[in-house]
Amino acid sequence: MKSIKLLFTIIFTGALLSSCTSYEGDRFADEISLEEVVSGYDLWYIDYNKTSGNGDIPFLSKAFTISFLNGRMYANNNIVDIGKTGNGLGIIVGNYNTFNGFLETRHNLDGRYDFDITQISANEIRIRDNFENVSYYLVGYQRNKFDYDKLFYENIEYFLQEYVAWEKAETIGGNPNAFDNENFLQFTPENITTFYSSQDNIGTNIDYLKWDYIGNYQVFDVVGYENLKILDLIYDGGDVEEFELKVLTGNDNRIELYHINSNTTYNFYGRGFVRYLKGGKQQAIEKNRNSDRKRIKVEREEKTRRVLK
Repeated sequence: MKSIKLLFTIIFTGALLSSCTSYEGDRFADEISLEEVVSGYDLWYIDYNKTSGNGDIPFLSKAFTISFLNGRMYANNNIVDIGKTGNGLGIIVGNYNTFNGFLETRHNLDGRYDFDITQISANEIRIRDNFENVSYYLVGYQRNKFDYDKLFYENIEYFLQEYVAWEKAETIGGNPNAFDNENFLQFTPENITTFYSSQDNIGTNIDYLKWDYIGNYQVFDVVGYENLKILDLIYDGGDVEEFELKVLTGNDNRIELYHINSNTTYNFYGRGFVRYLKGGKQQAIEKNRNSDRKRIKVEREEKTRRVLK
C-alpha cells in the first residue's frame, strides 16, 4: 500500500514504514504522479458502505461514481440512464487539480474540498478530508468493464426516487384488491424509506396530486436473481402490500409490480424525472430533493421468490 501525502510527521512515518511507503510531494517512487493515479481509471465507484468518520462531503454522499479527467470532475448522481449519460461518466460537476500531494476539488454547488489520497491497492484509493473528518473509499474501473446493471440494482431505492411520481399505466389479470384504486406512487429521498400513494385519476397533473396514503417501504434482494427485487409497502394504518419489482428491459422509466397476494400485475411509468445536482436553473422540487438526497449504508435483507410466473 502506498500513501500520497504532503507531509508526514516523524511519528507517523515511523508507524507506516512497516506496511507502507511514504513520500513527500505528488509522486510515487516509481514516478507515478497523483494525477496519473486519479485519472488512471475512467470511473471511481464510491463504496459508500466503507465510508468512515463523522463528517460529510455532500457531492460524494450523493454520487454513485466520480471521475477525474483532464481537470474536470464528473459524477453519476442518477441511476436513470446510468451508463448512457455522458458516455457513462455522468455529468460535469466541477473541476479538480493535483497540487503538492493533495487532490483539490471545486464542486459547482458544494464549493471547495481538499483531500489526502491513499492508494489501498492497484484499483482502490481512500480520499480523506481531514477538516471534515471523513474518508471515502473509491474503486477504479474502465468504462468498458464497469457493470452498470449491477450498480443499478444494488441502488434501486434511489432509482425509485428519481421521478416525482409513478403513474399506473396498466393493470393485468389477478383478483380485485384495494391496491387497484391506487394510481400514483411517490418515493421520496427524505429518509430513503418513505412512500406516498394517490387515488387521483390517471392523467392528473403531477403538480396537483393529492397523496392519500403514506407509509414506509423496504426493498429485498431475491435469492438466485440479480434483476428482481421484492418491494414491501408498509402503510401507516398497518396494512402491508408485497410486490415483485422489475424494471422493464431497456426502459428506465417503467417498472412492473406483481402483487403477490392477488396475482395482479401493475405497470407504472415515471413522470417528472429529477436530474440530481444539475447545473443551472432548477425547479423547486429538484432543489428540495437535491438538498435531501444522500446515500446511506444499506444492508439489504433477502427473500425467497414466492411466485413463479
